[in-house]
Amino acid sequence: MEKLRIAIQKSGRLSEKSLKLLADCGVRVNNGGKLKAEATNFPLEVLFLRDDDISQYVEEGVADVGMLGENTVLEKDKKVEVVRKLGFANCRLSLAVSKEIDYTGTSWFEGKKVATSYPKILGDYFNQKGVNATIEFISGSVEIAPGIGLAEGICDIVSTGSTLLTNGLKEVEQVLTSEAVLIANPNLSDIKKALLESIMFRMNAVQKASENKYILLNAPNKNLKEITAVLPGMKSPTILPLAEDGWSSLHSVVKEDEFWEVIDKLKDLGAEGILVCPIEKMIV
Repeated sequence: MEKLRIAIQKSGRLSEKSLKLLADCGVRVNNGGKLKAEATNFPLEVLFLRDDDISQYVEEGVADVGMLGENTVLEKDKKVEVVRKLGFANCRLSLAVSKEIDYTGTSWFEGKKVATSYPKILGDYFNQKGVNATIEFISGSVEIAPGIGLAEGICDIVSTGSTLLTNGLKEVEQVLTSEAVLIANPNLSDIKKALLESIMFRMNAVQKASENKYILLNAPNKNLKEITAVLPGMKSPTILPLAEDGWSSLHSVVKEDEFWEVIDKLKDLGAEGILVCPIEKMIV
């Protein structure tokens, strides 16, 4: 039987989150420190690779799909398809300069040297901005470049910005935003396409669950129309009568990013006994 071969980063936070996503999708993988492992309950094989190599392996068909940062996909520019954004490992690729510099805009980089591990992305960005700068490729520790005189600015991945501050730098331009993505070889067999669709269906259920909360509350019947308008749910709220006359229990789903705003509206409409529960899976 054909198996879907997926490549993920062999170590680090992206690797941990990728394995957790597979586990949340009901796929059990135990690599035991090996660079290749098979799932015990799904026709899937995992390759543990360097992040920089995953796009190439998928392009060449050594792996069928891969999970890695979108920034790396764009930099490597291989012939692969981004089939799904995964909602974790969010970061940004930004330009930074010494905090003492009076930065005036992207034109400041004209004629300057900029160190980065992302020469293609940065080159495309400068071309779009009409800036002629010299790009110095560094494979790691980019933030040290201005301090040792290698470059006057850097372009690097930023999560919190603490590393920049530690090295006396400040973020001045955002080149792009990135998150983990699922990529695929565009020439998969029909069987492997079906397996990929099955995995993405499960990923969708997991991701939808993480973006929503299940909510239960008691509400006065006189305000049900207004409360129902606040709580549309997946189609509409479930409404059950309570033993106490004039009151009902409502069950619904609320988006995580709208949660507190919705709660305030419900309280204003007389809702009581509000219970909020996480959702493990959500099939829509």
